[in-house]
Amino acid sequence: MHTKKPLNGRPHTRKLTAVAVGLGLVTLSACGSSAGDHAADSTTVTLVSHDSWAVSKDVLADFEKRSGYTVRVLKDGDAGQAVNKAILTKDNPQGDVFFGVDNTLLSRALDNGLFQSYQAKGAATVESRYRVDQGKHRVTPIDTGDICVNYDKAYFSKHRLAPPTSFADLTDPAYKNLLVTENAATSSPGLGFLLGTAAEYGSGGWQSYWKKLKANGVKVVDGWEQAYNEEFSGSAGGKKAKGDRPLVVSYASSPPAEVVYADPQPATAPTGVADGTCFRQTEYAGLLSNAGNTKGGKALIDFLLTKEFQQDMPLNMFVYPVVRGAQVPSVFTKDGPQAEDPETMAPEKIAANRDQWVKSWTSLVLK
Repeated sequence: MHTKKPLNGRPHTRKLTAVAVGLGLVTLSACGSSAGDHAADSTTVTLVSHDSWAVSKDVLADFEKRSGYTVRVLKDGDAGQAVNKAILTKDNPQGDVFFGVDNTLLSRALDNGLFQSYQAKGAATVESRYRVDQGKHRVTPIDTGDICVNYDKAYFSKHRLAPPTSFADLTDPAYKNLLVTENAATSSPGLGFLLGTAAEYGSGGWQSYWKKLKANGVKVVDGWEQAYNEEFSGSAGGKKAKGDRPLVVSYASSPPAEVVYADPQPATAPTGVADGTCFRQTEYAGLLSNAGNTKGGKALIDFLLTKEFQQDMPLNMFVYPVVRGAQVPSVFTKDGPQAEDPETMAPEKIAANRDQWVKSWTSLVLK
């Protein structure tokens, strides 16, 4: 999970990151309110997030009624921009809680002291595979999802061509000029796809893979909305004419979104997922350093781990819950199941290599 434009105006999957995701912080002017603007109001708690934050009104209203807090949401652009701005304004933060930093950018947030320690109530219910920062508890896992290549079922049926199932397949001449992906320096799914190839082929082998992918006609665009809604032939949500690329880097939850937002809803999703191309992404929330309302911020983070909120997320932000026992809608298990064996990478390894990998990728693919 994004200035990721929604299908037909509704939230769809997850977010894009800002320019310079892999190239360090960019200078951003602070906008919106700071913690000082609401610190005196102990009944208001401010959540800072990317543009794809969404929750059902009744679910949020229930929290506000039970807790006594009024939740103010500050959507601060796409994920990378929001993270960068939060770091730049950490001494006088815009809110109390930040939601939406993912495992590809987590080290940057932690290294810059963005969050203070807080072990959320319900932390023990989070599946162990999603827990990080053990001992310090500066962030709390909230949701997860898979970045994967999606394919247009109609195209492959019409051309009597089997869709790809792995990274290696994408370099096959049969799929020449069919794939569009996002810029790894400007997009969360683009960066995730790069990290997936690095996990698959190793730090010394992913460059050779991308040379083959480039030779096979991969197209690179700035972000998810352009890739999915303009270049991808299988999208129903783009306002512009459909593109001619039947393969796109998106999310495993994109097919369910195509079903949910279609009118009438099809029996099955018109798009599919190449399971062997998936990279696992997890999003976190944290109590901001110097937050004006730490008590309210803690209560809000606790709320994000309740089953009420966790089970509300799938059809609002098109992500999977991380707490044990949380149920997901059947459309997810049918049309967007999580990959059985996704590529993963430890945040420490991402931190050590991300910037250089993105620079190398940019030089290799875009020049």
